Amino acid sequence: MAITTLVIDPVTRLEGHLKIEVKVDMVGGKQQVVDAFATGTLFRGFETLLINRPPDDAQHITQRICGVCPVPHGMAAVMALDKAYRVTVPANARIMRNLVLGANFVQSHILHFYHLAVLDFINGPDMPPWQPSWVADKRFNAATTTALVNNYVKALEMTRKAHEMGALFGGRMPHPPTYLPGGFTTTPRPERITKFQTYLGEILGFIQNVYLKDVEALAKVYADYFSIGRGPGNLLAFGVFDTDDSGTRKLLRSGRIANGYSAVQTVDAKQITEEVTHSWYADRTGHLNPATGATLPQYPKTNAYSWLKAPRYAGTPYEAGPLARMWVNGDYQQGISVMDRHLARAQETFKIASAMRGWVDQLRTGGSVYTPASPPLTATSSGLTEAPRGALGHWLQINNGRISRYQVVTPTCWNASPRDGAGKRGPIEEALIGTPVAKVDQPVEVVRVIHSFDPCLSCAVHVMRPAEGVKIFAVGPVAGSGKNSSSAGKFYWQPGSDQEPACES
Repeated sequence: MAITTLVIDPVTRLEGHLKIEVKVDMVGGKQQVVDAFATGTLFRGFETLLINRPPDDAQHITQRICGVCPVPHGMAAVMALDKAYRVTVPANARIMRNLVLGANFVQSHILHFYHLAVLDFINGPDMPPWQPSWVADKRFNAATTTALVNNYVKALEMTRKAHEMGALFGGRMPHPPTYLPGGFTTTPRPERITKFQTYLGEILGFIQNVYLKDVEALAKVYADYFSIGRGPGNLLAFGVFDTDDSGTRKLLRSGRIANGYSAVQTVDAKQITEEVTHSWYADRTGHLNPATGATLPQYPKTNAYSWLKAPRYAGTPYEAGPLARMWVNGDYQQGISVMDRHLARAQETFKIASAMRGWVDQLRTGGSVYTPASPPLTATSSGLTEAPRGALGHWLQINNGRISRYQVVTPTCWNASPRDGAGKRGPIEEALIGTPVAKVDQPVEVVRVIHSFDPCLSCAVHVMRPAEGVKIFAVGPVAGSGKNSSSAGKFYWQPGSDQEPACES
């Protein structure tokens, strides 16, 4: 058969705007993906918004990058500012920062499985949000499907309660205003501690008795997905959740795995660069460490196809996320695949929620929550932490008491990055290679690989055109190659429509 080009634009059930193009061909008698392109289709420019702002604005503005995982951005910003201000955070503040961040992790992971990913594997009721959907390769029996749908609804309650739990100390969710350089604005009052413990007990029960079991059931029925979606085989984690006041001990430590199964190696942030060869940014901003990086859009640009930059560690693409963290910490080292990502994410959710039980017991009513701090006239700093989706870094410079440079490298920048100057695909692009595609008009296998990374494009992209309105969801064979092709024989599907995709010839 001739090579078929499929475009999924936008990929739904993720945060932000992602377009995926794959080329499908027969290999060894099987129809599978032989090439892939991941395109971030939105430019936002948060990094440029921060220039000339007071440093204390950083943790508030950067949280607006994303409403799904705002807390990690606030954490990365205050970590950078803590260093710049040369201030040590009191234990109560460190613990409450962890608890609000942990609540965000737990909420995000539960939401991802039940409301973003599992719908790729089940046929739900004949109503939104379960319909419209592809019907290909749905293997669960009626009883298990009904149970998963019921747990989908229960998970809505759990994600709401996780947000309410985080808001007890965070003030609100999303975008808690309580993070600031030197500490935290909330005091750990007894009634808040007790209510937090009540929420946490209920959520932890759901994780143990429902979430973990559902993921294990999925892994059993779709065991072939342990061999689908490997990617480059390199894993990166910056570490998260300080467990002492020195910042040297963490619940999930930093580290990296090269070439799949090597020993854990250290992370040197100086080895991180951002490539822009295939990104809509000026070439002179490429190959720079984020500490000296810049965001200079250039659209159009020859051979570019994404608003995402391409972060690389020592010139190599790395996957970030729960699987990377759990592998680096020795908690999960079975493999690198679609199903491994789901299992690692679920097990990490349990690990974090369990640790939160101990942290909340360490809070001391009446204890200090803030160390007075003043912004310096000049400083260079960084905050490296983790978001639910993986390694997150903020780099800043302060001159004359104002932010003069701010760069953000997010997990989805790592995972959904385009090719670099050496032609190396990003992790999602690489993970799609070899993915079987049984039906080109229902490439559910492709979407399963993408969703296993839990992309967040609002975090990752660095223009919307209001006059064009909402784009049509398009899936189907496209004539020509990805970046410059005209469409022919596309399958159109309007988001929210109750119609199955219809072929337009």
